[in-house]
Amino acid sequence: MTAPSPRFVDHLRELRMRLLWSLFAVALGAVVVWIFFDEVFGFLERPYCSFFDNSGVDCSFLITDVLDPFSISLTVAGYGGVILALPVIFYHLARFVTPALYKEERRIVYPFVVVGVVLFVSGAVGGYLLLPQAIDVLLNFQSQETFQPTLRAQGYLSFFIKMMLAFGLAAELPLILVFLQKVGVLSAATLRKNRRIAILLIVIFGAMITPTGDPFMLLAISLPMYILFEVSILIGARMKRGAKNGPD
Repeated sequence: MTAPSPRFVDHLRELRMRLLWSLFAVALGAVVVWIFFDEVFGFLERPYCSFFDNSGVDCSFLITDVLDPFSISLTVAGYGGVILALPVIFYHLARFVTPALYKEERRIVYPFVVVGVVLFVSGAVGGYLLLPQAIDVLLNFQSQETFQPTLRAQGYLSFFIKMMLAFGLAAELPLILVFLQKVGVLSAATLRKNRRIAILLIVIFGAMITPTGDPFMLLAISLPMYILFEVSILIGARMKRGAKNGPD
């Protein structure tokens, strides 16, 4: 059996080191969130509590298991730790893949990482701002005389996290399209030619990640994604012009 090459072993060691640093950052972030759990959970429950603002009913969650408070604390601390550690995780990911790239590609790695984090956070913030509208539509699906809403904390957190992830990933659309244009998989002309198909796919994706049948929510998701799609075309066309005008 052939022994692994020294270079391959070095890559494995570097990968282990960067994974350890990332895990350490997640653990440190989780400790910070655990310490400030009350403030963090107050921020998380605000979209749900806004549903009861004018009803005179106290905002509360249903606990159905003796371990629920502990498991909820672990869930919030774990996801919060990942969010706080995102810059560190992306930094070490970029440092790991950079040596395998060409010189021209290395220059765009760190800008792409920074823009990716900013876009994801921006999308998640947008999802958070729209969350009260989604909760209001879903909980008012039938009259409150039929259903008296008292949500389980774990169920609400799962819904909250899925919404934030969906909006955060949707915001990455222009970065993905620009990257595909940069490496030559797509072109601005191809995207323009298939604009109608793109609009259809954006609306379908928006309907999939929208938990309500509310046209306002669908528009609030689909319109920014379409604008970002057009922005990615402009950026791709500008990159192509820059490459043509650049040095031979």
